[in-house]
Amino acid sequence: MTAIDRRQLLAFGAAGAALASLPARAGIGSIPANSPIANAEPITTAERMARMARVQSLMQQGGIGALFVEAGSTLRYFTGINWWRSERLTAALIPAEGPICVVTPFFEEPSIREMLAVPGDVRVWQEDENPHALVAAWLTERQLAGRPVAIEETVRHFAIDGLQRALPGVGVRSGAALVNACRMIKSPAEIALMQRASDITIAAYRAMAPKIEKGMSGPDVYLLMATETARLGGQTPSGGVQLNEGSALPHGSKERQAVREGSVILMDCGCTVDGYHADISRTLVFGSPDASQRRLFDHVRLGQEAAMAAARVGTPAGRVDDAVRAVYEPLGYGPGYKLPGLSHRTGHGIGLDVHEPVNLVHGEATPLAPGMCFSNEPGLYVPGSYGVRIEDCFYMTETGPRWFSTPPKSLDEPFS
Repeated sequence: MTAIDRRQLLAFGAAGAALASLPARAGIGSIPANSPIANAEPITTAERMARMARVQSLMQQGGIGALFVEAGSTLRYFTGINWWRSERLTAALIPAEGPICVVTPFFEEPSIREMLAVPGDVRVWQEDENPHALVAAWLTERQLAGRPVAIEETVRHFAIDGLQRALPGVGVRSGAALVNACRMIKSPAEIALMQRASDITIAAYRAMAPKIEKGMSGPDVYLLMATETARLGGQTPSGGVQLNEGSALPHGSKERQAVREGSVILMDCGCTVDGYHADISRTLVFGSPDASQRRLFDHVRLGQEAAMAAARVGTPAGRVDDAVRAVYEPLGYGPGYKLPGLSHRTGHGIGLDVHEPVNLVHGEATPLAPGMCFSNEPGLYVPGSYGVRIEDCFYMTETGPRWFSTPPKSLDEPFS
């Protein structure tokens, strides 16, 4: 998905206001009036400390000295620091024992300290200094230089190379397993935040759909959605809209399309609440759906239900994808990932990132466990014609999967 923040949304100015003020239009299915939005509280310091204790225990078991984490979602997960990546290094070192160290430019220190939600040292570097030397010095001081440093999997090469130059001989290992073992299993507080983000997204869909007008482009329709999402309190609205033949391409086409009578409108949108994502796709038809559109929609829904039936604790994640294809192939789709059919995985993990490990894809052996969260988004695409995708997310409980958002009943009721 493509994200849009509040400043970008305001930059649309009069265009956004004009589109948002359009009168409601009857004719895009049934739009329920009430969209309850769940309450949720931000992640507490106590929960972040528990996360820190968990990853440190795993590091001790694996003989790791420290975990190196650049700015990004994992830094936010453990420390509360919500920072962006640039050519200037901001990173955390999480030792196997004791408080963390954050390395950041001198002029960013006040902001970093404001956000730091766990005990830790902040070490700063001036513009003419080498930040990697700070990292090396801290590891040496803490007597960790002789133990492997685990690298969070999204850390950029320049940061790893800089560490190895500043501390020759340092051992580095992948930190993916350490991080994933913590982040893949969501707590009740995380699930509550994702539920709120999901509720906001559904409410925004219901509010904007009656305002879609003939002649609108995909960006016009998306602007309606982003405006409603922000109005309802969703942070970082994200997504896109594909129209007509473009809906047969899962992530869109450069060809400009307009809404016309009978248009297929495929929307893939979401937002965040305290950093946690919703990711929901809806397919609608402008005007009255025809029989073939209804049939394709119904087939996609069969896939969603097959995925939910297969998602059981202990089941390898890949079997969820297999179950969907087992339904689709007798209907004439595929085989496998071939078109016309379902050309992408059935789903992905979701949380602080909109796409997280693990995926619901053929061959994925990771067993499903309580607390894991996924999208369930089968689509069926007919090249040169149109496509239908329905996406709702779910989380695993001891007794099976539970929806964050309720899938639509039919193409005539796309928001039921």
